[in-house]
Amino acid sequence: MTVDFFPRIALWTGAKRSIRGKRSTGVGRSGNEAAGGWRAHGFADELWVLNVHRFSEVPVRVTTLFRRLLGVSDLLVEKVQLSEDGLVLRVRPRWRRPRCGECGRRAPLEDRARPRRWRHLGLGAIRLWLEYQPRRVLCRRCGGIRVERVPWAVHQSRFTEPFEELVGYLAQVTDKTKVTKLMGISWATVGRIVERVVARRLDPARLDDLKRIGIDEFSYRRRHRYLTTVVDHERRRIVWAAKGHSAATLKAFFEELGPERCAKIEVATIDMAGGYISAIEQCLPRARVVFDRFHVQRLVGDALDKVRREQLVELRGTPEGKELFRTRFALLKNPWNLTRYEHKKLSQVQRTNAPLYRAYLLKETLAQALDYRQPKRAKQALKEWLSWASRSKLKPFVKAARTIRKHMHGILAYIDDRMTNGIVEGFNNRLRMIARRAFGFHGSQPLIAMLFLCCGGIELDPPLPRPPQT
Repeated sequence: MTVDFFPRIALWTGAKRSIRGKRSTGVGRSGNEAAGGWRAHGFADELWVLNVHRFSEVPVRVTTLFRRLLGVSDLLVEKVQLSEDGLVLRVRPRWRRPRCGECGRRAPLEDRARPRRWRHLGLGAIRLWLEYQPRRVLCRRCGGIRVERVPWAVHQSRFTEPFEELVGYLAQVTDKTKVTKLMGISWATVGRIVERVVARRLDPARLDDLKRIGIDEFSYRRRHRYLTTVVDHERRRIVWAAKGHSAATLKAFFEELGPERCAKIEVATIDMAGGYISAIEQCLPRARVVFDRFHVQRLVGDALDKVRREQLVELRGTPEGKELFRTRFALLKNPWNLTRYEHKKLSQVQRTNAPLYRAYLLKETLAQALDYRQPKRAKQALKEWLSWASRSKLKPFVKAARTIRKHMHGILAYIDDRMTNGIVEGFNNRLRMIARRAFGFHGSQPLIAMLFLCCGGIELDPPLPRPPQT
């Protein structure tokens, strides 16, 4: 039924009578008699909403109206009243036998706690509160007295689930400061709500059926504060995160997986960090380790930059040394991305500095070797590159060749699978954005909660108006 509130609303109090079949008190009387039957006052338990021009329609009770507006099942509204804090709805659960707030099982009643209020989504600028005097139960499973479960909020929370759902949705798309202004709560409250939303919405089966994982570290604070993140390549989401970036940190992830789920992992993409390599060799003996191509080429790119700096120091004050200025990006960029000016600088390096140009050719030759699709050709090209780099008389490249020869098996695995840590680096960039818009995090747990909220595959459905379907 559609209720037209303005200007044809009457509030009627008295016994709960049906308007059909019997004539209600005050209806059809004279003006003086009707004045005694109609009383205009605030919301109460006995209020009814009537359309005075449509007496044939079924009346809508105010408590029923607010129960439907709340959008919470298994809830009954007993009373509605206005207060200084906003609109207060006295509610109670639909079920009679109380249930434990932690495990949800029915338990014998012990006593009642003090009345409590839960913050709900507001009506415009008016705050909406749900008030209830919860019962306390003696739960045998939890081993003690617990407050009963209520259908509109989670245990030990003073906000309803729709309210927390909307706060979590806003925290996904904007910073906490804007969330505090929109929802009228404090900064710390936003963080606690995010942790509760993640605890109940994060997929508990996210660690099942893992076959291809990516592992990387993220620096979230100065003085070497790191997080280790594990990404599922197939479902494209973060499945695990913890403080630290050592072998012990990654072993904690494998211990949580267990031997059976560890045996299902086929591929693990990582950089060439020694701690991660040792942990994988101990816990994933059957998995194939793939070293990220970006980190392999970055190793050679750093060697090239060291050679450039050595040449700058050696040729300082000479005409050849002046020509090396502003050659860094011309040497490190891909040939097809060079500008006309950078092509000119590269030609000058070729004419005037043979060691630096040799280092540039070594960098490009390694990239061409990693482009091969056939494992045999890639392996042969890498062996030739290692022989050339070892005989190049360039110390940074001799050291880089030693590292690549040590990790040859993981580099060749990239040729077979063509897998990289690109998705992991993408999540790290998103995590960096989250940390920057919050102006940093003091601890790892709030950051991990935000990480799972934004990158853990959590899809929130806040109670917002939907556009009409066309």
